[in-house]
Amino acid sequence: MLFDLMGRVDDTLTVATQGYGWLPNRFRRQPGDVFRTRLLGQPAVALRGPDAVRFFYDERHVRRHGAVPEPLRGTLFGKKAVHTLDGEPHRVRKAMFTALLMNGGFDGLVERTGEAWEAAVRTWAGRRVVLFDEIPPVLTRAVCAWSGIPLADSDVPAFAEDLVAMVDGFATPGPRHWKARLARGRRERWLADLVRQVRAGELRAPQGSVLAAVAEHRDSDGRMLDAETAAVEILNVIRPTVAVTWFVAFAGHALHRWPEHRDRLRADDPAFTEAFAQEVRRFYPFAPFVGGRAAVDLTYAGTAIPAGAMVLLDLYGQNHDARLWPDPYRFDPQRFVGRPIGPFDLVPQGGGDPRTGHRCPGEQITVALLRLLSVRLAQLDYQVPAQNLEIPLHRIPTRPVSGLVLAVAATVPVS
Repeated sequence: MLFDLMGRVDDTLTVATQGYGWLPNRFRRQPGDVFRTRLLGQPAVALRGPDAVRFFYDERHVRRHGAVPEPLRGTLFGKKAVHTLDGEPHRVRKAMFTALLMNGGFDGLVERTGEAWEAAVRTWAGRRVVLFDEIPPVLTRAVCAWSGIPLADSDVPAFAEDLVAMVDGFATPGPRHWKARLARGRRERWLADLVRQVRAGELRAPQGSVLAAVAEHRDSDGRMLDAETAAVEILNVIRPTVAVTWFVAFAGHALHRWPEHRDRLRADDPAFTEAFAQEVRRFYPFAPFVGGRAAVDLTYAGTAIPAGAMVLLDLYGQNHDARLWPDPYRFDPQRFVGRPIGPFDLVPQGGGDPRTGHRCPGEQITVALLRLLSVRLAQLDYQVPAQNLEIPLHRIPTRPVSGLVLAVAATVPVS
């Protein structure tokens, strides 16, 4: 850790070197579920636990407007995205996403993903493939077809690469970050042009599609989104869908390390498949923490939080907290069989109510796609050759170093 000019601890360098381990390591060294620190020279308070999740997602306590750092807006979320709003503007914009992404409205996406998977695995027969590289085109093809985005087959690989870059470069300086910025700018311009064409009647957007819904959406002020913001929000459906690639790679990693789960997945038992997907999301690292700013002077667990201070919620640490998950570093899907999941305990994609708060409304899609592709992966005949399967916790977002190389059998049965 570093110290600022006043001699106060600043954890900026520690975050960069420890990644996912930073908050859990700090909490291990001190009692309680809250501590004060500084990041980038600014006061910050870190929280953990279900009560902290409830506190953090209360808009009276923590706001997002002005809280999302520019590097995240410029790569992961986009400028003027729903993630940056609070209050009524957030609720109205969020309602558009929940209508599209929740309560079974995504069944067509799951079906299209299954078809894209089957088409892809036919090309893998008798080859070595890198799973992390093969999944993005599958998901890109499926989500664009479902979203009403016209995309030629020849354009799928480049779009998939850009979508992965936006996720892969949001949390690090250097080449990955600048690749992410360039990818976002390129795709926002393209999608903004599609929105303009839809509004001008030059391009037909399928009724009920993401493209149609975003192009027609009116915000809380009654105005349509400008084309650039509409492009941002279309990407905020497509990009997180392709980010499921990370979870699929982790599912493949889990099947290799704990092959005893393969037969139950192959049988596609709904209860176990759901439990396996949830345990992948709990066990493996995805988002390390989320942040906002204190809306007013606050107190949490006896710790003062001044208005405007950064408030950080430890996601990775909570998903490995032994008070919630006995033996938390053991991969055990059985822990989720028959267990209801509350809005404040399992938080790989945030907590609270996704309909009204800042929790990701696409979480149901993530689980549905992970269930589908975990089963398909378990049913695939392949070997895992020697390779580096380390998952480095200092890298955000992390993934298996090798990307998970599979030596696929010469004959691939397709369901």
